[in-house]
Amino acid sequence: MKGVAASPGIVIGQAHVLKEYPIHIDQQPIAAEQVEAELQKFEEALVKAKSQLEIIRDKAKKEMGADKAEIFGAHLMMLEDEVFLGEIREKIKSESLRAEYALTLVVAAYTEMFQNMEDEYLKERAADIQDVSDRLVKNLLNIPMQSLADLAEEVVIIARDLTPSDTAQMNKECVMAFATEMGGRTSHTAIMARSLEIPAVVGCVGLLAEVQNGDLVIVDGNKGLVFLNPDQDTLEQYRKAQEEYARYIQELKELKDLPAETNDQARRVELVANIGTPKDCAGALANGAEGIGLYRTEFLYMDRAALPGEDEQFVAYKAVAEEMKGRPVIIRTLDIGGDKKLPYLDMPEEMNPFLGWRAIRMCLDREEILRTQLRAIMRASAYGTLRIMYPMVSNADEIRKANAILAEVKADLDREGIPYDRNLQVGIMVEIPAAAVIADLLIKEVDFFSIGTNDLIQYTIAVDRMNEHISYLYEPLHPAVLRLVKNVIDASHRAGKWTGMCGEMAGDVAAAPILLGLGLDEFSMSAVSIPRVKKVIRGLTWAEAQEIAQKALAAESAEEIRRLLKTEEESLAN
Repeated sequence: MKGVAASPGIVIGQAHVLKEYPIHIDQQPIAAEQVEAELQKFEEALVKAKSQLEIIRDKAKKEMGADKAEIFGAHLMMLEDEVFLGEIREKIKSESLRAEYALTLVVAAYTEMFQNMEDEYLKERAADIQDVSDRLVKNLLNIPMQSLADLAEEVVIIARDLTPSDTAQMNKECVMAFATEMGGRTSHTAIMARSLEIPAVVGCVGLLAEVQNGDLVIVDGNKGLVFLNPDQDTLEQYRKAQEEYARYIQELKELKDLPAETNDQARRVELVANIGTPKDCAGALANGAEGIGLYRTEFLYMDRAALPGEDEQFVAYKAVAEEMKGRPVIIRTLDIGGDKKLPYLDMPEEMNPFLGWRAIRMCLDREEILRTQLRAIMRASAYGTLRIMYPMVSNADEIRKANAILAEVKADLDREGIPYDRNLQVGIMVEIPAAAVIADLLIKEVDFFSIGTNDLIQYTIAVDRMNEHISYLYEPLHPAVLRLVKNVIDASHRAGKWTGMCGEMAGDVAAAPILLGLGLDEFSMSAVSIPRVKKVIRGLTWAEAQEIAQKALAAESAEEIRRLLKTEEESLAN
């Protein structure tokens, strides 16, 4: 069965099927005199849920590290969010509803909002809201929690879905792998599986109908495959694959402190990490990141009732600067709008929000937001090597306006005697085709480019990658995309400057030889992808990479390019 490769590795083991029991929620209104008791029941369930989550958080911190335990810090924050809780209490009072029904109605609205977002990471946050809601509902109805902490033998977990709570509590000594019907690569369950180094396949539709407790299963987390009761030939094939993969992992570990350079030492690039919070720095460093190529600052602005102040932002940016110990850190200014909306900002309803009032456009209209963020970044720049990057730029005037505000911020800091890095670099994300086409003009205004391929690809090919009817057309190796990437890199090099890439394509091992050959200077990706991309780069000569890139540029289709890459891989292997 085919699913999504969520966490790499190959496991052969016995299935342990997690069954779900239906929960009945009474939707009938209660009598007016029962409302007070219902509110009290809700408060007691809240206290119980907080206590449970604190225990899970402490266990996760001990076994997975503070960065992964922060997931449960976010869950606890939801249970203290007065806007969220206030809506539930108000429904109980004004509509005389049972607490569990009021909760499900409010949660449904929040879940729908997140599920409609285009950004994969944010879309998956709907699962977090549902996890917290399920815990509260079970507490309200006195239904015992299912736990994976008490497993006594090695098994492969098969489930419809696994919540972050399930994953955090599982007995790591007994859970060899897991496969679920739901989820994506950016779900917290998948993220935690990767941090625990547990092979996982998610989004395997129809899995539960086919598997029984005790069935022999193979979970191939590299290819996103699950085999049920495999024949002897398949078993032998995968036992050999397990041995080969173990050797591969050992080779990756040995690369951690080696440079990302071609095997003839003729070309060296930087491999850096994308992060969302200061807590992500530990994972970046553990995987050999030479810096941070994208710090997504919007997470500072979400799950709250008001904009974060300058001091709060300063603390977050300073923490990353200090954690990275002088390594470069690119901080992207607020990229909100489109699929990411803030309830406390008066953002208009738009016919096409992805082409609308968002990112740098919104920040230039609401200068106080950008000014506050730039002050915080500049203050933090005294503690490390920070860089600023503006998102969604389409013309030179936007850069000039943003830089004019930055110049005013610097002047203010000078008057106040506050230190900052006077050599701090400023760049832009190239994610709009127009910016890629006029890269030679835009490079005059900045110190560097970073190509945001997620948006650049869908805008170039006119494909909404979240639209299941046409998502097959979303193709990173489309010739038009590669030509735009080349144009951006060449423009920066002619000006004596550099270009990085911070979209998903940067962490794609298949695309790495082409991007290397095109002259990309910096690859920014999920931390766990760094060793794999480094291995590809160190396995090529500079001349080989350039030849592959030139052949790809001459190809007429993505399919032809993929065939080329396969041929080149086989040729190099021999």
